[in-house]
Amino acid sequence: MIAALRLFRPALASALLAGLAMISPVAAQKPPARPAAPAAPAPPSAGNVLQDRVLALVDEDPVLASDLERIVRLGLDAPRPGEADEAFRRRVLNSLIDQRLQFHEVDRFGFQQVPVEEIEKRVKAIRARFPDDASFQKALKEVGLDLKGLRQLMARQLLVLTYVDERLGPRVFVTPEEINRYYRQVLTPEMQKRGQPVPPVEDVRDDIRETLRQEKTTQEVTAWTKELRDKADVVVYSSRQAGQALPPVIKTIRETKKAPVEPAKKPPRP
Repeated sequence: MIAALRLFRPALASALLAGLAMISPVAAQKPPARPAAPAAPAPPSAGNVLQDRVLALVDEDPVLASDLERIVRLGLDAPRPGEADEAFRRRVLNSLIDQRLQFHEVDRFGFQQVPVEEIEKRVKAIRARFPDDASFQKALKEVGLDLKGLRQLMARQLLVLTYVDERLGPRVFVTPEEINRYYRQVLTPEMQKRGQPVPPVEDVRDDIRETLRQEKTTQEVTAWTKELRDKADVVVYSSRQAGQALPPVIKTIRETKKAPVEPAKKPPRP
């Protein structure tokens, strides 16, 4: 019966974990020092090949096109039913921006160590997405990673989860009334709809508590990330074409965040 309950567990918590899995080598490092006066890169000449490009800046920390491709190629996220490729990639980019904000905040609090066995568990979960080791190694190579780099990225993911548990976890509390309400309004109707027997509330109380705790944790993470984004300098270049030179970093942020918007001038009356 408890297994049946898990079929109806909302996907909010799993969405949180899937989002945190979208990690890049850039995110595995601390934010770079702010440059004094960066110059705009020159457009590539006919003899040069564009290797990468900036899709966004998060407090001057770049999110690259290769970061997004890494998510797609390793299967760390997938399009939703009916979701167009452009919308899918825009959603992945938005998640990468949120994660970069989270990583910056975790760095600020100095979380450094995570259990090795947990890192290996996550590496094995990614490996399991591929039919054999050769295809797994090929995918890693295509996105510029090796096993050591992948382990570092999984460690980074676990650091964020540790932060969420230690800093946001104390805000999450599930009351007996909420458990009973979920049992009456969610679990019971769903199991009746499927023609399955409804277990006594005592048999599923712990599972319901964990479901609600995960939901509330996800809500706390969403609110926390929104607060970080509201305070950050975020510039998105996703609409630029590959090969187009980007403007100076500092100048772009200042103009985007602080420049006043001039009202449109009304045409003179005849």
